[in-house]
Amino acid sequence: MPSPANTTVVVGLSGGVDSSVAALRLVEQGYRVRGLFMRNWEDDDTATVCTAEEDLADVRQVCSELDIPLHQVNFADRYRQQVFDHCLREFEAGRTPNPDVLCNREIKFRAFVDHALRLGADYVATGHYARLGRDADDRVTLLRGRDGRKDQSYFLYMVGQDALERSLFPVGELDKPRVRALAEEAGFDNFGKKDSTGICFIGERDFRGFLQRYIATAPGPIVDTEGNTLGEHQGLSFYTLGQRQGLGIGGRAGGGTAPWYVVDKDTAANALVVAQGSDHPALYSAGLEATELHWIAGSPPAGGEPLRVTARIRYRQPDQHCTVTVEGDRARVDFDQAQRAVTPGQSVVFYDGDRCLGGGIIRERIHHGAA
Repeated sequence: MPSPANTTVVVGLSGGVDSSVAALRLVEQGYRVRGLFMRNWEDDDTATVCTAEEDLADVRQVCSELDIPLHQVNFADRYRQQVFDHCLREFEAGRTPNPDVLCNREIKFRAFVDHALRLGADYVATGHYARLGRDADDRVTLLRGRDGRKDQSYFLYMVGQDALERSLFPVGELDKPRVRALAEEAGFDNFGKKDSTGICFIGERDFRGFLQRYIATAPGPIVDTEGNTLGEHQGLSFYTLGQRQGLGIGGRAGGGTAPWYVVDKDTAANALVVAQGSDHPALYSAGLEATELHWIAGSPPAGGEPLRVTARIRYRQPDQHCTVTVEGDRARVDFDQAQRAVTPGQSVVFYDGDRCLGGGIIRERIHHGAA
């Protein structure tokens, strides 16, 4: 890397504390830093517009404190076409997609990188809690963030080598309390701002009410694992495996008081399958089938041999030991211990220690005894 004084870095500033401190650290290290605020959602009511304006005000204050220029760009059309529409199709198919994973690939590390290069950037930076390294072949490796509670490598497994080569993660070595302390010391108004949650770039919503604006409601039966009808659902798209809330069914005579959980979706019959108890066997899977594989190094390790790695099937899940058998763009994952609520549409991400190897989209669950 050239010396910082001769290196221009465009930082994606969201208005949050993490990206703000990313910019701060780069300025302190002597880089030529520019801020970029992305607008990626416009198909909405005034509440979201107000939130975006509040975020922009925080970005402006940070750029003023750091004395760096601020650029703005609108990726709303691209976000709608390449992220949101894809997610709607997944919901309509009865799966539960992860918009953050796709948003990172298509927007934050593709559209953003391309725009930053046009602005004269040598590198881009974000506030992700992740780190980068190099392997024996000098390829970029993606490593977990130092703060295990905030590590975001799970959401970055689809980012390609070209984008990672031009990326910096300045807060990857820090923990969240230190990030907030640095922001307060720097005079940033957002040092105590709550972490963003909800759908990437869309924010916190009444999930069902939001989706109903875009997906047709198709009510159907709620059934138990024996096929008995217990109630009516509002559409398979609005439920996910392992869900307990919002089912609208209570106890049954002789059935005990244990809560009901979603354990499957029968799309052919438009039926939502539920079972009682948080540890019901129907909630557990011995493994899974994944497709749309992406490997950080460009290809899977071990030359096609089964991999002994750890995996996560959801963000912040403890690592699970497993064997991964790869065949082209498909992988079978056999877990050492059965996993709860393996959810088609979500991502399975593979690790070798701190190194994120890649991952794929969960398509099918493998039950005990399946060949």
